[in-house]
Amino acid sequence: MAATETLTAERILEATEEVLRRYGPAKATVVDVARVLGVSHGSVYRHFRTKAALREAVTERWLERTIVELRPYVEGEEPADERLTGWLAALFTLKRRKAGGDPELMATFQVLIGENSAVVDRHEDHLVEQIARILEDGHGEGLFAAPERDFGTTARAVFDATDRFHNPAHAADWSAPGAEGAFTAVVSLVRRALRA
Repeated sequence: MAATETLTAERILEATEEVLRRYGPAKATVVDVARVLGVSHGSVYRHFRTKAALREAVTERWLERTIVELRPYVEGEEPADERLTGWLAALFTLKRRKAGGDPELMATFQVLIGENSAVVDRHEDHLVEQIARILEDGHGEGLFAAPERDFGTTARAVFDATDRFHNPAHAADWSAPGAEGAFTAVVSLVRRALRA
């Protein structure tokens, strides 16, 4: 790190991701992160009080990228049924890209996710909230029926119904022949179930 560069939490998280990719979660240390940044490990601890806090923050940052990439489907101008299909397809694509494009980092984050279940729960809640907003818009457009309880409950049902296409436990199936067809069939079924 150049002497003029300020050490920020974001720079530490970037370096942590690099260290995790290089060494894996079992061997990566705060000292390794500090070395990449050219600072003392005490400097890292000034931003993140513990190694666990650093690992939680890097996991949250990694998951947040998905939420940001899906936001255009929530805020778009297209009809809600098209936005829902686009959102589900984008989530499937993002998960496949993460699993196939950087398998070492995906494996690392699977370990971190296991350590940080509260982070994962918050992430899933954000995703379900995005679906709920699309469903509410769709109801306002006359495309989706009013849910029995609320949009959040229905959104959770949509999220759970498509679990096979975004839960990393199923990553091995995502590149199998027929995966795309199975995804299309499930999304079509979900859309039919939601129709007004």
